[in-house]
Amino acid sequence: MNALDLLTQRSSVSSKHLTGPGPSEVELQALLRLAMRVPDHGKLAPWRFLLIQGDAKSRMCDLLHARRLALEPSASPETLAKDAARFSFAPSIVCVIASPLANHKIPVVEQLASASAVCMQLLNACSANGFAAQWLTGWAAYDASILSALGLSASEQISGFIHIGNVSQTHGQPQLERPRANLSEKLRVF
Repeated sequence: MNALDLLTQRSSVSSKHLTGPGPSEVELQALLRLAMRVPDHGKLAPWRFLLIQGDAKSRMCDLLHARRLALEPSASPETLAKDAARFSFAPSIVCVIASPLANHKIPVVEQLASASAVCMQLLNACSANGFAAQWLTGWAAYDASILSALGLSASEQISGFIHIGNVSQTHGQPQLERPRANLSEKLRVF
């Protein structure tokens, strides 16, 4: 597939529909190297990765379940079950962590944009290499207790959890193309 076709056809697959096999260690490292090829004003590399796979997925699910109970003791069984399963589907989840340098001549907003570009580039790299993926955040990406448990510093934040795998055969083909914004409604000339 050529690059334009890849970009035209790229779409996210719900993490609930992702299964193994996921990328091998070598493939995952190649995907992450591709993900780092993003605009980065000042060459700061203001981001890092945290890989969640294997037993770590269960620990992450347990962490979310326990935190939800602490925050909302009367949470519904459905809500608790959703949190308990949130990280159980895709074989690999890459947490992209924005690590901006404060008081630097490069504005923090540009550093955060670079970290977001890493997320998008990782999605494109997954598609180009035959993997399905979804970029998620959710409440866990903003919870101070979760961030601390994942080892983030006070100046860091999660740009996204990129769930990577293959489409589950039990769920059939990926969802049909979703409606996209109309360019004529989004474009203005100055």
